[in-house]
Amino acid sequence: MTDPIADYFTRLRNAVRAQHRIVEIPASGIKKEITKILFEKGYILQYKFEDNVVQGTIKIALKYRPGTKISAIKDVQRVSKPGLRKYVGKDKLPRVLNGLGVALISTSQGLMTNKEAMKLNIGGEVIGYVY
Repeated sequence: MTDPIADYFTRLRNAVRAQHRIVEIPASGIKKEITKILFEKGYILQYKFEDNVVQGTIKIALKYRPGTKISAIKDVQRVSKPGLRKYVGKDKLPRVLNGLGVALISTSQGLMTNKEAMKLNIGGEVIGYVY
């Protein structure tokens, strides 16, 4: 696998479209950070890191509107790819759906959302968009 983050986003997107309740994803450090941010921003219901095997897995419980099959996640897009990295400065940070979505930014101070990066006045690599 050449792009594990794209695989993470694809598994998440496919699980939402198939209306699954739980999705399992192979774990890594950056995937764990992305999962924590998605939980903090209310896109997923719950998560659990299982480190009982060599690599470990992340179990994510997807969030749906009560009584319906409408997911909190509409779409997940990968922006910066291994073949073409996308970096932005502090004054060019992206806004997703006029502030309704979040952009995941990898900065020198760790992974954070575009709004947190604006507050800290730093730029970085745009990992992806979630809305």
